[in-house]
Amino acid sequence: HTPSRLARSRRSRLTMSAATALSARSYIAAPARLARGSRGVAASRVASRARSSPGSSVVVAKATPAEKSDIVVFGGTGGTGSECVVQALRRGAKVTVLARDPSKMRRPPGTGGANEGAPVSDPNLTVVRGNVSNPEDVAKVITKDTTGVVVSLGGKTKDVGATMLTDGTTNVINAMKAAGIADDARIAIVTSIGAGDSANQAPIVFRVLMATVMRSIFNDKNNQEQLFLGPGGPGRDLEFCVVRPGGLGVGPPTGVVNVIDGEAGSIARADVADFCLGALFEEAFPYVGEAPCISSVGGTSWTKDRGGKGMMEA
Repeated sequence: HTPSRLARSRRSRLTMSAATALSARSYIAAPARLARGSRGVAASRVASRARSSPGSSVVVAKATPAEKSDIVVFGGTGGTGSECVVQALRRGAKVTVLARDPSKMRRPPGTGGANEGAPVSDPNLTVVRGNVSNPEDVAKVITKDTTGVVVSLGGKTKDVGATMLTDGTTNVINAMKAAGIADDARIAIVTSIGAGDSANQAPIVFRVLMATVMRSIFNDKNNQEQLFLGPGGPGRDLEFCVVRPGGLGVGPPTGVVNVIDGEAGSIARADVADFCLGALFEEAFPYVGEAPCISSVGGTSWTKDRGGKGMMEA
């Protein structure tokens, strides 16, 4: 175990009750079940080490502890984004959400428990009406005091447009640079298993959907990732973590987050949120500059979301 409580054991799995999941977390590197598309993940890890090595000119931004953080969540009224909001507030962070409809800022089913669906009210929460596709709206919520950003955008293409993920994330990158926080703040971006070089880590049935009915959304997800992972991408010089979760569920947090090299399984949105906040709050978070695929069930099942959102809709 490292001093920051991040376990990277290849031999064990951690299980815990939902009651302790948020206070005792472990990121576990699963046994290598290498898929043909996993070489890019390994290459990303090499690149990350190079970026933060003593001989590198790039210095990894220090994390800001939750109780001293002032973060912005884009997609904060969605399934995963609302988990990020509620969990960050519980840890003492100040949170700002940009939302097209602020009335949708409600407690999620995973950590909401009996209060699921109730409005989120907290003195440390600010919800601003706006659209991530509008650069001026994004610039209103990202300031010089912002210490971290979560991008957890989603929605059906017919409702939000074919390029919303890429356009909105570009606006976020530009706003971070304009605010002068590009070297000091971390950013976690939720995409999906199957995006980028992780196509072969998705189950075969899902790969068929990616190539057919979900082609448009995955084109947008791929372009969104390239903003950080592609050569010359405008977000490549930020302290980012591109998070690729497996099949998203709405259950309570399990505290189990497996970083998967092979075929991924399912994971609760609450656990995805915990991982994203780790990227912002944990000093020794090991996946800065990388694009890890994560699941709680390591490639053994693919559980469809029990809620109204799609299995891959943030």
